[in-house]
Amino acid sequence: MSRASRNDDALYMPAEWKRHAATWMGWPHHNADWPGKFAAIPWVYGEIARHVTRGEDLRLLVENAAHEARARRVLEAARADLKRVRFHRWRTNRGWTRDFGPIFVRRGRRGKLAIAGFRFNAWARYSKYRKDLKIAARAARALRLRCLPVTLRGRHVVLEGGAIDVNGRGTLLTTEECLLDPRVQVRNPGFTRKDYEAVFERAFGVRNTIWLGHGIAGDDTHGHVDDLCRFVNRDTVVLIQEEHRRDRNYKALQENRERLQGARLENGSKLNVVHLPMPHPLYHGGVRLPASYANFYIANAAVLVPTFNDSNDREALGILGELFDRPVIGIHAVDLVLGYGTLHCLTQQQPREIREA
Repeated sequence: MSRASRNDDALYMPAEWKRHAATWMGWPHHNADWPGKFAAIPWVYGEIARHVTRGEDLRLLVENAAHEARARRVLEAARADLKRVRFHRWRTNRGWTRDFGPIFVRRGRRGKLAIAGFRFNAWARYSKYRKDLKIAARAARALRLRCLPVTLRGRHVVLEGGAIDVNGRGTLLTTEECLLDPRVQVRNPGFTRKDYEAVFERAFGVRNTIWLGHGIAGDDTHGHVDDLCRFVNRDTVVLIQEEHRRDRNYKALQENRERLQGARLENGSKLNVVHLPMPHPLYHGGVRLPASYANFYIANAAVLVPTFNDSNDREALGILGELFDRPVIGIHAVDLVLGYGTLHCLTQQQPREIREA
């Protein structure tokens, strides 16, 4: 959808690679997400913060004054730019800010920022989420932005940020496993493909949805696309691929590859598809973890990519390095992925305001 075609009320979601005013994150506090490894996790956050604050502000959610003090000590030791960190003492259940945090959109011709007010229900899997549910509205109040409830037929729509990825031009990626499974982790009971596409058009200005099939093994969100396939520019995606036929991911990833071969963008042109390798399987207590290079985060100063002490780390970083106009930096995520997510799951971008001429 071109800027000229937008009316004063139309919403659209900017692509992640567009300039940010800030990145939102929640400082870790839920020890059970990283069993036996929690002590290492704040230092991973510190490394993320160091790279983020080189190019934008960091808005950090903390539980209270003591939690903020601990975060400050780690950030200072990690050499993050504390002048660019804004703390918000807002209690959360967990730290997966991509999914419960503010999803920013632009409104109309002038591109005024707003927040798309989706509901959050902990991936239709966990019972404790009431604190997380309040964060998007609190962010809207803090930033003096409108929080626009997203509804369909009188129902408040549930959607997590990790379930979608956009090119900022009218095309969106998602998976059938996450949104259309009628039995497992059902976010919006009874919603059809057309229902979701209507929501995407209304909330994000999306007129073209590319539906992939299944996500990757070990993903307890039941198929988030940000572990699977991501836009890197307006007409190019990276798709993870598994070479080993006996691996649980092989068949599903091959099917997604076939779907993308026939996919088209909002202007009818073919999609460029670049393949990323998968790291070797990681397990904890016999449970497969969702380790994926696709869970990268595009910050202003760098693209931050999870790495896993794996022989494929270098190849993945090299492929992504050829696709972006900013440094590509690996962040050690072997401990982080114990929480069933990595860098993209922890972050949410706040676009920069458009300055009027």
